[in-house]
Amino acid sequence: MKTKKTEKIAKLPRAVLKLRQADPYYKQEVERYEHPLPSRAYLLQILTEKGAPMFPEELVALFSIQPYEADFFSRRINAMVREGEVMINRKGAICIADKLDLIKGRVHGHADGFGFVVPDDGSADLFIGPKEMHKVLHRDRVMVREIGVDRRGRREGKIVEVLEHVNTRLVGRLFAERGVRFIRPEEKRIAQEILVSPEDGLDAEPGQVVSVELLTQPSKYGQAIGRIVEVLGNYADPGMEIEIALRKHDLPHVFSAEAEAQAGKTPQEVRKKDWKTPEGLKREDLRDMPLVTIDGETARDFDDAVYAERSGKGWRLVVAIADVSHYVRPKDALDQTGYERGNSVYFPRRVIPMLPEALSNGICSLNPAVERCCMVCDMQVDAKGEVRQYRFYPAVMLSKARYTYNEVWEILQDPKGPAAKKRKGLVADLQTLYDLFHVLLKARGKRGAIDFDTLETQMVFNEAGKIDRIVPVTRNDAHRLIEECMLAANVCAADFLGSHDHTALYRIHEGPTERKLENLRRFLNERGLSLGGGDEPHAKDYAGLMAQVKERPDAGLLQTMLLRSMQQAVYSPERAGHFGLAYEAYTHFTSPIRRYPDLLVHRSIKAVLCGTAYKPGKWEEIGAHCSQTERRADEATRDVQSWLKCYYMLDRIGEVFEGVVSAVTSFGLFVTLDGLFVEGLLHISELGTDYFQYNEASHTLRGERSGKTYGLTDRITIKVARVDLETSKIDFVLIEQRPEQQLEQADAGKRHPRRKAGPVPVPVPVPVPVSVSVSVPATQVAEVETKEAKPAKRARKPAASPAVEVKPAAKPAKRKAGGEIAKAPAVANPGKPARKTATQAKPASTADKSAPPAEPVLAKSSKAKSAPVQAPALMPKRPAQVAALFLPKPGQTLPEAPPAPAKRPRKPAAKALEGAVPAATVADKPAGKSAGKAKPAAKPAKAAVAAKPKPTAKATPAPKAKAAATAPVASKTRSKPKS
Repeated sequence: MKTKKTEKIAKLPRAVLKLRQADPYYKQEVERYEHPLPSRAYLLQILTEKGAPMFPEELVALFSIQPYEADFFSRRINAMVREGEVMINRKGAICIADKLDLIKGRVHGHADGFGFVVPDDGSADLFIGPKEMHKVLHRDRVMVREIGVDRRGRREGKIVEVLEHVNTRLVGRLFAERGVRFIRPEEKRIAQEILVSPEDGLDAEPGQVVSVELLTQPSKYGQAIGRIVEVLGNYADPGMEIEIALRKHDLPHVFSAEAEAQAGKTPQEVRKKDWKTPEGLKREDLRDMPLVTIDGETARDFDDAVYAERSGKGWRLVVAIADVSHYVRPKDALDQTGYERGNSVYFPRRVIPMLPEALSNGICSLNPAVERCCMVCDMQVDAKGEVRQYRFYPAVMLSKARYTYNEVWEILQDPKGPAAKKRKGLVADLQTLYDLFHVLLKARGKRGAIDFDTLETQMVFNEAGKIDRIVPVTRNDAHRLIEECMLAANVCAADFLGSHDHTALYRIHEGPTERKLENLRRFLNERGLSLGGGDEPHAKDYAGLMAQVKERPDAGLLQTMLLRSMQQAVYSPERAGHFGLAYEAYTHFTSPIRRYPDLLVHRSIKAVLCGTAYKPGKWEEIGAHCSQTERRADEATRDVQSWLKCYYMLDRIGEVFEGVVSAVTSFGLFVTLDGLFVEGLLHISELGTDYFQYNEASHTLRGERSGKTYGLTDRITIKVARVDLETSKIDFVLIEQRPEQQLEQADAGKRHPRRKAGPVPVPVPVPVPVSVSVSVPATQVAEVETKEAKPAKRARKPAASPAVEVKPAAKPAKRKAGGEIAKAPAVANPGKPARKTATQAKPASTADKSAPPAEPVLAKSSKAKSAPVQAPALMPKRPAQVAALFLPKPGQTLPEAPPAPAKRPRKPAAKALEGAVPAATVADKPAGKSAGKAKPAAKPAKAAVAAKPKPTAKATPAPKAKAAATAPVASKTRSKPKS
């Protein structure tokens, strides 16, 4: 008898029906859908055979799409567009994306406005400029076309199509400017501001933290617009950092009404019918077994209990895990919640559980002295620490004690101490566990597992909710004891599922990539070390190298480099093994309360025990989702910790600390402070005026000129310069002597050896139209004046030079009521006009001893030519490039010079040597007769500044000599900018 679906298909024309049946996935379409349509692969095949874009109407006519199929066919085409398989051009035609040389990927934004597209095919990222990034937000999926390379050699792309706008809600601070309200997102990788719609939104004050729902997404010509749907409060409110992190990273933190209702109906004690699992398995009775839990002091969810006893020459190890799968069934509300969250998130002072507290802290938690359902891994371990046999089964247990790590360690160190007396009947069992731990530890070393010694910290808060201190968490043998027991159970679970060919999620950790391995080997070769294993090293090679360098002073650096060469662990249905732990297969079985992959493993084990198969869906997608939720939780936790540490360091701005370089980047060093365990950035600009090159292989920054190198684990002294709560960043400055200062001091003796005082000729400077006023400390001027000067050489015909005024930093000499410097001598022969004159310095023996030192002023010449510039040895020569910086800016006009006088003045202004000759020491003979001879200078020119002189317009000579000696230079002076 034909069904309704079959009848509808049969009504199609025979040619169309034959065309549809040619679809390679036709049978699957008929089985899965009420209205079977051409599959995606078949549509791509048709478009490829056509060889040109096709309009939707052509495909509708080709496959004779019926009216009741039109909506479903449109959805299929739109789904293909979203996945980047096809795109619709501006004319509305459907094009194959691969034919257009388009690349689909996900956008990763940057706080500076640009971004990158990470292609789905794993090829190199494409740089996206700020103009293109205006169309999208961080995490959006796009289609891009490669348009070339940027100035740094990176692939550059242009966004052609936005496949999916991921961001629907954002959290940020509200601002208002000129009547316009907007949000600056807390997600700094979103550089665009979100305009706030004045309608249909909640009221909030500027500065408050709000959550907005996006009404329109950004486009090429417009900004994103949103409306306020939640007001979180003020930025500095207690706990606000967690509220921001939850919304910033899209962490689900509110259980659905269905999940809350199901959790409320869950019984809080083991009932009689619970002794049989829903799959039909009968539970074993382990209530008399002395199982105990060992966790941290702040733990509230206990999902594992352990017990060990001697068995022949080996041990029996029992690991009991909370049976969450008994209460959380596939596809129910709690299961959907668990899948959505993926895992629990542990913030300082707050936990976002994967399951409601009625389960996580209640019926599923292995609390002491109460019956609980559990799944058990019962193992037989031989004297060498190898698991010879194991068995999985459901059971009912009753925990005999709830231990903390520190308590167990105290008992193991002193079995007759006060802590042991409180647990009098259980000390022997703990000692047995400890003996087994030593055997498992030896097996671990023989296996070649890598055991990195990492430092964990814990924040201790005061009553006001502020960090009181940050303390390191010391790992003792109690931590490692539980770790080894959990590893043994997880390995057995992976082996059990693999031996029964049942698909599940494995925890895989692949070895180093080719590039990372190459960088690591180069780094080790520089230190005389080598890593075995060739192109595919084993964990044993890593462990052997770690043991070899354990006693070296740079062991911490080597461990960091080894750790960074590895890849990140992920969840996958592939049995690729775990590189770090040196296991061929590994999975997560021991924490179903806080990890969704563990819950799936429990269901898979029960399915194998029942002889069936558990199929939750596409294992690859589930594994990718669980890996993503794990990374999301890590990022959110880091954000909260960074903000709290910034808040903690607000009171320490300006303080000096010792620290260790924990990371090296192309833009600076990250330094972790001793004792505080707070990390901040020492920007590359704070390392000194040098060009620092980043070496990715060795993780170092090296100065080109100074040769100073900064690398991982280097110890440096820094000062806290800035703390920014909005970006959660701490900036440091280096307070040690900068490398370029050390080099300059060393080179100063080579470039400028000690020599006798005297004027130093300087090459003709680059003319610039602005003069510079430079202050010289009075101590330097005094030092120059006390030295004996050599006689000046015959002056050549110089090029035009500007007037440079050198002002001593000391207080200038007092003037009389008339405004002139006391006892300034008059110019000799004032009635005779000056021609080509060379100013002569009066000998010190004839100088007026009663006159105070005058302010050294260089008088302007009535002509463009002047005496050669006498440069001091105090100041370095200014390069031409630097002199060019003093050129007038575009549009800047200089003051016009006064017109030249019609007649020569009777008393021309006296000329002085540039920068060093005071007005009191002028020539006593006419310039025309004294041009060929120069008397010894009374004072050397060492106090002058070696700044490049700049030509100025002609100036009218002063009518009187005294006025010329004291009048300021009539030229524009560039003042020093305010810092």
